[in-house]
Amino acid sequence: MSRYETTFICSPEVPAEKVEDLVSKVRKVVETAGGTIGLLQQLGRKRLAYPINKLREGNYVYLEMTGTGELTAALEKFFKVNDQVIRYLTVKVEKKKPVAVKPAIEVAAQAVEEVKPNESEQPAAPRAE
Repeated sequence: MSRYETTFICSPEVPAEKVEDLVSKVRKVVETAGGTIGLLQQLGRKRLAYPINKLREGNYVYLEMTGTGELTAALEKFFKVNDQVIRYLTVKVEKKKPVAVKPAIEVAAQAVEEVKPNESEQPAAPRAE
């Protein structure tokens, strides 16, 4: 089972009740495809970065889910045939690799060593203007 994030944008002409219906249909699609929804947020009406089909705003909905590749295929098919959805994006969330963190004291000591001037170097003479 993989984790996915999906954001879709509904037309601003769609009333809030219809957006609720659309969200419930998305839940059904996810559940019938064997997936589970972890987080679902309706972000509301926001201005688009660029016009889409001569529209300047859209109703954003974000969801996090787990499932298989069949889940994303079913969900994207649903978005394609639905005229109320003007854009959608599904992204597979990869597990983050642990990053080796140096203790702060080691980082500070290394920075001090890099800043120290070599004793063999002569300081630059002041410039005369």
